[in-house]
Amino acid sequence: MKVVLFCGGYGMRMRNDRNDAIPKPMQMVGPRPLLWHVMHYYAHFGHKEFILCLGYGAEAIKEFFLDYREAESNDFVLHANKIELLHSDISDWSITFVDTGLESAIGERLRRVRQHLDGDEHFLANYADVLTDAPLDDVVAKFHESGAAASMLVVPPQSSFHCVNVADNGEVKEIIPVSRLPVWENGGYFVLSDEIFELLPPGGDLVADVCETLAGEGRLFGYRHEGFWKPADTFKERAELDANYARGIHPWMVWEQPEAVS
Repeated sequence: MKVVLFCGGYGMRMRNDRNDAIPKPMQMVGPRPLLWHVMHYYAHFGHKEFILCLGYGAEAIKEFFLDYREAESNDFVLHANKIELLHSDISDWSITFVDTGLESAIGERLRRVRQHLDGDEHFLANYADVLTDAPLDDVVAKFHESGAAASMLVVPPQSSFHCVNVADNGEVKEIIPVSRLPVWENGGYFVLSDEIFELLPPGGDLVADVCETLAGEGRLFGYRHEGFWKPADTFKERAELDANYARGIHPWMVWEQPEAVS
């Protein structure tokens, strides 16, 4: 299936004095940008046709792929000043770059790339700012089994805050970590059918206009994932991913895990 990646936001929560000019998908996690990690995850499961919804920072994203250096993350042999790659990252990827506007909402970005889906009945979509080790083959299979029009990965709450049950007189009755509440968050990994475009108005939103409507009709499936899931929505979160990568902790890199032997 084709993979639509939303890469056009300003990433205001990622900003600091050093990286204001760098779009969020191009923030580094190890030696490669966040976007590369997300794309490599999908490619590992055989989904190598990408549609990038560009906006803010489009030039930086285009330049990264136009000047892509395979030797930075692959073994190679240097002989007579010629490089022979022993592996390749993206040689079999197809990447469509589409300007979807600076101010467009997620839903509008999706509408503007519809023609590039070539009429496919189903496709994948992602905010391009979250990493996970979710078993994508099973995610897709469960979606088809459900008969739903759309599916979203749902994960336990990630907040470190506490909820407080307080009486009218100010007496605190209970303190509960958010992570222990029986609720789930939108994990940002979607499996969608082309039906969703019937619910998506110009300037609309994928969650508010499409997913909420489908949920009310019983046609939205939630795939519950309790394994690794980590956003990189803020500078702090991205820095934590980068620090863990430096320590050899990168469970989202499922393509480096050994294949199971049957």
